[in-house]
Parts: sequence; structure tokens; C-alpha cells
Amino acid sequence: MTSPVSQANTKFISEAIEKLRSYVRVNNLPSWQCKTADLPFGFAVACGGKPSRSAVSPVVDVSTDFSQWNLAQLNAKEHIAWAGGQKVLWLMQQLVVPQNLQGYPLQGLSLRLSLVWWADSAQVYVNGKLVLEGDLFDCSPRVLLSPAVTPGDEFIVALRLVSPSHCDGALVKSLLIYESTDENNPDPGFVADELALMQRYLETFEPEKLENLAAIVAEIDWETNRRGAENAEGEKGEFENLLFALRGKLLEINNYLRPSASICGSKSKIHLLGHAHLDLAWLWRVSETWKAAQSTFESVLKLSQDFPELIFCHSSPVLYAWIEEHRPDLFDAIQQALKTGRWEVVGGFWVEPDLNLIAGESIVRQLLYGQRYVLEKFGKLSCVVWVPDSFGFCATLPQFFTSAGVEYFVTQKLRWNDTTKFDYGAFGAIA
Repeated sequence: MTSPVSQANTKFISEAIEKLRSYVRVNNLPSWQCKTADLPFGFAVACGGKPSRSAVSPVVDVSTDFSQWNLAQLNAKEHIAWAGGQKVLWLMQQLVVPQNLQGYPLQGLSLRLSLVWWADSAQVYVNGKLVLEGDLFDCSPRVLLSPAVTPGDEFIVALRLVSPSHCDGALVKSLLIYESTDENNPDPGFVADELALMQRYLETFEPEKLENLAAIVAEIDWETNRRGAENAEGEKGEFENLLFALRGKLLEINNYLRPSASICGSKSKIHLLGHAHLDLAWLWRVSETWKAAQSTFESVLKLSQDFPELIFCHSSPVLYAWIEEHRPDLFDAIQQALKTGRWEVVGGFWVEPDLNLIAGESIVRQLLYGQRYVLEKFGKLSCVVWVPDSFGFCATLPQFFTSAGVEYFVTQKLRWNDTTKFDYGAFGAIA
């Protein structure tokens, strides 16, 4: 029987986590200035010679004069919302890097703007230059403003958001995050995330050990950070040493967790793959699908420059074929990412089809067209059928898959049945 969770310990640890995060994170959602009238665009040529689609970037005129702008209001959900129906909302904000946050020095840390929106189309401009685009599903970027800040650095950030046709739009989150790029010297926010992970695990599986975690948190000398801010030369690094010691004690807790559940155990390893699920047709025209695929793939390739360890996977050879025809430059970049192991094609089917209504011949042709294209363009068959959002799975699917060179089948919909429950999350099938 699992012990009850101590609410006092949970509250105490959660408060410490938020305090650590406050040293490197700022909620700037209430600070956006807004305008509903569209702004004029210009274009900047990114490289010499004749402009091309890939060489020209939109720019927008930015100014620190906000006399014609209004402070954006937060609704009851603490979102910045505006009317639906493809309406445009501009948001703009001037950011100045301070010396410190809550006494913690920021010099040399990277700075990112973490956003979440609900918008049919989104563009992010930094100092007038377009740096990122998104949409309804490419909706939670972390925009790099500086790889290493200096106090006093200034940035003017502008967002152009277009509301969905079927509902209101919203800017849900806007958070400035200062981060250490030295993995051996993490920032307080990173340590807070590690602490939150340990707290969540203990609350769920071993609540009797939550008191040990609270005791470790109680040892944090918060005055160390204040003294370091007041005497940067004499106390510099003392708070970092405290964080290092805290992480060591978290590892000690990990070592006496249940052997089968150790977070840092060597027996099991979880591999995370990036993925963006795209419905080819749902609440929009097919032309919007092509646009979403293009912006999604471009965003992934940009992210891989900042995070070389990122591996992305995507299905639906029909999208690759469209990109190959209309954006050969983007298709070439995907092929290069594939060669370097940063992109995986999980395209056994031509699309992610409905599997309730179609006949066996349709399933065969989905596999035939999908595998033929993948083999021709990427050099090998896909060993995975990737259908996270498809419904209906007949008992003969394993026979179809093995005949097409498919070894694995991925979905989440088997668990959606509220009547005939499927017994397994992972299983092997014999064709």
C-alpha cells in the first residue's frame, strides 16, 4: 500500500523549485504591447546576387515608440486572446537584459523566448528580422535571442499572429529563459527541473521518501545568492557550488530508490524522438496542409542547428513527394539530415490512412506506394508503420506489414476503446 503524500513537504519543495526558477526565468506575457492593424512588410536579401525564395527574408519596421500601441490585456485564463476568423494581431515588446535576477548574475548565459500560441499563422521577428514561423501545431518554440548575453543588451521582439478560422486566437505563454550552456555548471532553472522530476517521481511511486527530499531542500542557503550579488569578487561561484552539492544529493536519493525504478539506472534507457503529427485533411484546406508541412520541416532543421543531438521522425511519403516537387532545396536539406542520422523516415504507408473502412487492396497499395517512394528517395525500406492517429486495426495487418518489409507498428489509438479494452501497450505479433 502506498503511503499518503505529505502536503507540507510537497508545498515546501514546490516553493523552492519556483524560487530557483525565478533566478533565470521571467514571465513577460503581461508586458506585450498590441495592435490589430496590420503592419507593412519589406524584404531583406540574406545573400548576394539575384534574390531567390530561400535568400529573401521578410522584415518589419520596428520602433521603440509605442504611442500608437496598447498594452495587451490578459483574459480570465491569463492569455492574450483576440477574435477568430483570420484576424491579425501584432504584439511587440522591448527587452533589456538586467544585471541579475533575484541577485543571480546573468552575464554569459544564453537567452531564449519560450512561446505558446493558438494561431493559424505566426511569425516572430527579432530586431525587425523574421527568425521563425509557425502555425496551429508548430506552436511552442523557444526562440534564441542571444547565445551569451551582456547586461544592457536590447532586443525588440514582434509577433504577427493570425487567428484560426474556427475559433479565437490566443498567446498562451511568453517566458524569458536564461540558460547555462555549460553542462558541468547548470543554471538554477535546470536544477529546479531536476528537483521537480524527482519530486514528481517520489509523490507518485515512493511518497514515504519525500521527507528525505524536503530535508535536502531545507539545506539550501538562499542568502548565498544574495551575498554573491553584493560581493561578486569574493563570493563568486559560492551559489554554483551549492547547486552542485544539491545535484549530488539528488543522485544519492536516486541510488536508494527501488532498483527497478531508478531514474538513472543503467538497465533501461528511454530514447526520445521529435515528431510533428500533421493531419493531411481536417479543419482546413489541403493547401494549408502543404504550408504546415513546409514550415514544420524548416523549423525542425533550424532546431537541429541549435540542438545537434535532436533526432526527428516523420511519416507520410506523400508530403516528402510534395516537398521534393515544390521545394527541392528543402528536400535536399532533409536528405542531408537523413544521412547524418538526424532525421528518420517512418513512412511504411503512403499516408496515415483510415483503417476502418478501406479494403485489403487499399492497404496493399498504401504499403506499395509508400515503401517504393522511400526506397527510391532515401535508399532503404521503412521498417515502421507509423499511424498514431488512425482508427481500426484488422487482425490481418501483421501479414500485410511483414510482406512489405515492416517490422514495427506504432499507434496510440488501440488504447482509445471504451468498450473492448486492448490488453497491451507493447506486444509482438506473428504474421
